[in-house]
Amino acid sequence: MKLNTKGRYAVMALVDLGLYGQQGKPVSLSDIAERQDISLSYLEQLFAKLRRANVVTSARGPGGGYVLTHGVTGTTIADIILAVDEPLDVTRCKNKAGNGCMKAKSQCLTHDLWSALGQQMHRYLSSVSIADVCEKRVSIHSHSVAAE
Repeated sequence: MKLNTKGRYAVMALVDLGLYGQQGKPVSLSDIAERQDISLSYLEQLFAKLRRANVVTSARGPGGGYVLTHGVTGTTIADIILAVDEPLDVTRCKNKAGNGCMKAKSQCLTHDLWSALGQQMHRYLSSVSIADVCEKRVSIHSHSVAAE
C-alpha cells in the first residue's frame, strides 16, 4: 500500500491548519499552499472533500478560511485520510462483498495477512490526532497498537 498525494497533502495541510489556526482563527488556503508548497487548486479540491466530511468548516469574508471542526485533539489522521477517499486497505480485492481477488472469486493465500495489516494501520492512524503531530508526540514508541 502506498499513500498517494491526496492523503499525504491533506494531512500536511491540516497539521498546518492545526499549527496556525490557534483559538479557532480561520486559516486561508493560500497561506497553507505557500507554507506547505502545495498547489492552491489542489488544496481547494481536497478541502471540498474535507468540508463535506465535516473535518473542516469554512469561514467566509475578510479574514476567512478554514478551521478544524473538531479541533486538533478531536481530529485523527485516519479521519483526514478517509475523508479524501484514501482507502486504508492493502488487499488487492476490489469487491468487499466477500469475493476474493482470484479468478475463481476466492481469496488469495495472503489475504488475511494484508487485511490484518490494513486493520492495524487504521487503528494506529485513528490513535494519532493532529495535536499529536503538531506537538511532535508521534514516534515509533509513542502509540502502541494492541491486537484485538
